[in-house]
Amino acid sequence: MTVATRFAPSPTGTLHVGNVRTALHNWLLAKQHGGRFLLRIDDTDQERSREEHVASIKADLKWLGLHWDGEERQSARFDLYEAEFQKLVAAGRVYRCYETAQELDLKRKVLLGRGLPPIYDRAALALSEADHAARAAAGETAHWRFLLDRVRAIEWNDGIRGPQHFDPAKMSDPVVRRADGSWLYLLPSVIDDIAMGITDVLRGEDHVSNTASQVQMFEALGAASPRFAHEALLTGTEGKLSKRLGSLGVAALREEGIEPEALIGLLARLGTSDPVDPALDAPALAAQFNLAHFGRAPARFDEAELHRVNAAVVHRLPFARVRHLLPEAMGETAWEAIRPNLDHIGEAADWWRVVTGPITAPTLSDEDRAYLAHAATALAQTGADWPALTAALKEATGRKGKALFLPLRQALTGMDHGPDMAALLPLIGREAALERLTAAA
Repeated sequence: MTVATRFAPSPTGTLHVGNVRTALHNWLLAKQHGGRFLLRIDDTDQERSREEHVASIKADLKWLGLHWDGEERQSARFDLYEAEFQKLVAAGRVYRCYETAQELDLKRKVLLGRGLPPIYDRAALALSEADHAARAAAGETAHWRFLLDRVRAIEWNDGIRGPQHFDPAKMSDPVVRRADGSWLYLLPSVIDDIAMGITDVLRGEDHVSNTASQVQMFEALGAASPRFAHEALLTGTEGKLSKRLGSLGVAALREEGIEPEALIGLLARLGTSDPVDPALDAPALAAQFNLAHFGRAPARFDEAELHRVNAAVVHRLPFARVRHLLPEAMGETAWEAIRPNLDHIGEAADWWRVVTGPITAPTLSDEDRAYLAHAATALAQTGADWPALTAALKEATGRKGKALFLPLRQALTGMDHGPDMAALLPLIGREAALERLTAAA
């Protein structure tokens, strides 16, 4: 059976790092097995879903390189949901209920006060057709619950959490359809997974209890359950999911200069003991993806680590990958010279301005200014050759180490640190370097 995974975002907002991690892991799992990664837009919430969010989600996935092999929209599948729902009605696996939210809350409090599980008491099952007719005549509209089979335990072998066991007698029959006819998440998701041929559902551990109910829904619709795996949720460095992390969107990361390779590289390994390797591209990460390496402990997302990974990625990016992001006149030689000093590609423009000038040299001592006058004379003889220039100055002045190199760097770049001067000096050029040394002297 061809492996098929899916990413099912709701277009009520844009993607944040938690969504991206889910999408990425499903993509990696599919690609590892030569399977299909499908996109399902869960837009059943017509009031909150926005087309601009759909466009944003797709743009973010494309930017990350997570291209999908098929797409569905739940809003286009209501006829399918209705047909499958009517099968459950005929089989007696869904039933009508009328309790208000306040009534249900009171029932839960009574049960808790008695030390009992706060589950729905199935009172609506006792209603006759005459009772339903009377409620309809009174203007009441029913919501629908799925009738759990409480005889057999619900079990599955989770790809991350291992063997799972739920006692349905301790679970409430889940509401699957509201009184206004709209759908809740559980049932349409199962119907879609069956219709789309989903073989593996990889999602957050906050869905474990949903899975327990959905296992029986698959059975009630005559389908085998997919393989399930539930991974630990992301937390921030402070040990809990911060508002910052929960709202940290892909657009914000792009604005901070994060490259897609860095985000992919970090999130692919987050939650495992596997080291983050900036040298690995997405196909290589897919080849090494292993659910068995994921632990039950919360996966900590550290923005500082993301920026460190980003720097390591930038240091490896070839000129062809970044050319469109660099100043127009900046060529491959300049990129390779400047690249090791960058944390983000956008900083290349700052270093290119150091090359092209003008610069402001720091205030220097009389001794250093005299030394730079020697340097201007030596440069005129050696050209823009840093090893030859420093060797000549060392021999002529007796300087070495910091005293030899730092005043030169300061005069030529206006900085105390930066790219290797052996690579930078030829970019500055002999004439501009002479002007800078003369001005500093």
